[in-house]
Amino acid sequence: MTSHWLDEIRYTEDGLIPAIAQDAKTGKVLMFAWMNRESLQLTQQEGYAVYWSRSRKKLWRKGEESGHKQKIISIQLDCDEDVLLLKIEQEGGIACHTGRESCFYRQLIDGQWQAIEEVLKNPDDIYR
Repeated sequence: MTSHWLDEIRYTEDGLIPAIAQDAKTGKVLMFAWMNRESLQLTQQEGYAVYWSRSRKKLWRKGEESGHKQKIISIQLDCDEDVLLLKIEQEGGIACHTGRESCFYRQLIDGQWQAIEEVLKNPDDIYR
């Protein structure tokens, strides 16, 4: 009997796996989140990113409030079987809750974190 693909993943003690969302066209890293077995299975079945919110302790469909869904192009597993890379198409061009393209919008410059990406849409207009 062959093992199920979900069983080949090395989850943390909490049953989670880190997931990096990357723009499939540009290669830009857009965000990082956690997934559990259920969220990963739903992601594969639905074709859109579903994460596990550690703070809210529940499934989180990316874009459920903002409309900025992440269409899955591919799901890749690293060599240690403990990190996922989701190649995605970011709907609306905004992945970050701050209204920016990427959550990685701050860069260490001269010992200070400085924003290097502009806000594309005011978060107050995204989350009502």
